[in-house]
Formats: sequence, C-alpha cells, structure tokens
Amino acid sequence: MRAALWLVALFGVAVASALLAGGNQSTVTVFWAPHRVDVSLNLALAVLVLVFVTVHLAWRAMSALLALPHRARRWRLQQKERAMHGALLDALSQWMTGRYVRAVKSAEHVLSLQERLAAARTLDDTAPRHDQQLRALAHLIAGESAQALRDRDARERHLQAVLALGEQIPSESVSEAVDAAKLGAARWSLRDRDATQALRWLDSLPHGTARRTVSLRMRLKATRMDQQHGLALDTARLLSKHGAFSEAAAQSLIRELALASLNEAHDSAQLQRAWDALEPAEQALPEVVLHAAHAMLRLSGQAQAVMPWLTPLWNRMVQQPDSCTPVLRQRVVQLLAQALLMMPADAEWLASIDRARQAYPRWVELQYLTGMVCWHHTLWGKAQQMLELAAPQLSHVELQRQAWRTLALLAEHKEETARAQMYWRRAAEVAAA
Repeated sequence: MRAALWLVALFGVAVASALLAGGNQSTVTVFWAPHRVDVSLNLALAVLVLVFVTVHLAWRAMSALLALPHRARRWRLQQKERAMHGALLDALSQWMTGRYVRAVKSAEHVLSLQERLAAARTLDDTAPRHDQQLRALAHLIAGESAQALRDRDARERHLQAVLALGEQIPSESVSEAVDAAKLGAARWSLRDRDATQALRWLDSLPHGTARRTVSLRMRLKATRMDQQHGLALDTARLLSKHGAFSEAAAQSLIRELALASLNEAHDSAQLQRAWDALEPAEQALPEVVLHAAHAMLRLSGQAQAVMPWLTPLWNRMVQQPDSCTPVLRQRVVQLLAQALLMMPADAEWLASIDRARQAYPRWVELQYLTGMVCWHHTLWGKAQQMLELAAPQLSHVELQRQAWRTLALLAEHKEETARAQMYWRRAAEVAAA
C-alpha cells in the first residue's frame, strides 16, 4: 500500500512539473558587462538545481575524506573490543571445561586488551557499554581458575581487583560482579575449611543477595562447620521455606540441627531455652522430643519438666499406632518409665497405660511399662505378672535388663531368695551380652 501511494505521488509530481515547464514562457536575463544573456526560466532552474546537487556532493565527498582517519581509529577500536569479547568467551568456556591454565591466560589477555583499548581511546571516542563489567568478569574467571590451580596469591590479587573496581565505579553491573566475588571468596574459604572467614564474606553481602538460595546454602555449611547449630537451624528453616530441599531432606536436616542445638546445652536452664527456641513443628518430632527428655533427665532429673514433652508423643503413639516404629516405641516406653518412677504415683497414668496395653496386647513394651508402673504403685502381684510376660520377649537390652532387675527386687521383697538369684543372674547375662 505504501509503494502504491509513493507511485501515485511520483506521477503527480511529474504531471505538475510538466504542466509548469510546458506552459512557462518566462525568461531570465543575466547581465555580465558588456554581455547580456537571455535564457528561459526552466533552464535557469535546471542549472540552479544542478549546481546545488554538485556542491552538495562535493561537500559530502570532502567530509568523508576528512573523516577517514577518525573512522579508521573507530574501526581499530572496534576490532580490539571484539577481540576482548572473544577472549572473554574463550576464558569462560575454558574455565567451565576445566582448562584452568588457559582460562587464566585468556582472562589476562582480556585485561590487557581492555587496558590497551582505554589507552587508545580519546575524549571523542565513546567507551564500550560493558567495559568495566567485562573487566570484572575477567578478574572473576581468573580468580576461580587460580583457586582451582591452588594459586592463592593470584586468587587474592584478582579478588582485590574486583573489590577495588566496585569501590571506584558504583554501577549496578559492577555491584553484581562484586557480589559474585564475595560469594566466590566465601566458597573458597569453605574449601579451605575456614568457616569464620566464610561467614565474614557472607555478612558483607547486601541484604537481598544474602537471602538468595546460594548464599543461604553456603551460610548453612559455614555455620555447621563452625558448630553454630542455632544459626544453622535458622538458615535451614529459610532454605526450607524457599523450597531449596525436598520435604524429606528438609525434615531430616532440621531434625539433625535441632538435636545438635539441644546437645549444646550444659545444664537444664540452657536445655529449656534451646527447647523453647524450637518451632512447634520441630518440637513435635519424636526424635527431638525423646532426645530433649533424655537430656533433661540426665542433667536435672526433673521428671515434671519432661512430662509435658512426652505426653503428646504418648497420645500420638496410642491413637496413631502406625506413626511409631518398634524402636521408637521402645525409646518412648523407656523414658516414660524412667520419668514416672521419679514422680509420685499417678493413678491416671496407670489407668491410661493399662488401657493402652489392653488395646495393643502384642506390644511387649506396654506390658513392661505396665509392670514398672504397677511396681511403683506397690501392686506387686500385677507387676510381677506383667514383667514375667515381657522380660523374655523384650528385644531392647536395657528394657530387658531393667525388667529382670525389677523382678529380682520383687522376689527379694517376698523373701524368695532362689527366685531372686535367678532373676539377678538373668539380668547379669543380659548386661554381659
């Protein structure tokens, strides 16, 4: 459509020109003493147009001739800039393919080309748009390659060059390169097993960069290496919220760090603070609950403090039997028996345990727990009955030894010396095994 309009316009101009020139009878007289020249107006206009076009073309030719040195210099600068880009791509591909020596050479070639380009450039020449970013990337590639070659001096030299470049030119692209350099420095420190220095580098990152997944992963590794399990647990929670791990892996990691933070407690007060610092979902993990209860009983012997922790776990085990493995049931029964024996006799707990035993008659651990609680309530007959049924079937060594030991105490209480000796001997055999 546009071509058709141009064609119609061209025909219109041609028709108008023909009409103007064909019917024009005017003349132009040129006086050049002592001469006089009469020409038609059409010829005069044609000569003026021809002179204008000739002068314009001559001017353009002269401008192009005078601009040849500048264009030649721009061409040389473009060739150097293209060579710099090519060398950077070579350095990147060589670093990624493990050719570290060549990568260092290519990166250093980029830096030398950049210096020569800056020296050859005048005030009239515009600098490449990504000049400083290319320089920073070249230093980063050279530093990473030097790290792979275990050349720490070269690595630190390139790292400091990037940091200095960030201080001189506070642009967004250079700032990104500086953040990449700090992340690389943190990663190098972790490989050198220097967790403290790695945390310093990570702390120097901007807030947005520090909350990225790659930063949080390195912080998690550094805090675990530095035995700062509380900070590691906070970092693992953030990574779990960001979806950095699968659900199973995140739960396993958080459980491990929660146990490690509880292990850092040296008295009951520290243990209570560590427990309160855990989130409700972490406090509901069976392994965490059992570990905290065992540590509290070992540090303080305060059964009242651990019963609020063990009660939800006991209710879940009874109401949802598939949620607990046999090994977990044994640990729950062992700690619950230990805590209940430290407390005054509680008829409600005795009734709850007996109901659970009747609901799950195949759980030998509940027979053991019933016998121990009955012994604590001075129900000697039922205690002896439950323990005699449970002791031979228990697979947990400590539970079996405690069952034989309690039976021996019951026999001594009834003054049945021979039976008591037999029970003591079996307890000793279990302990020796």
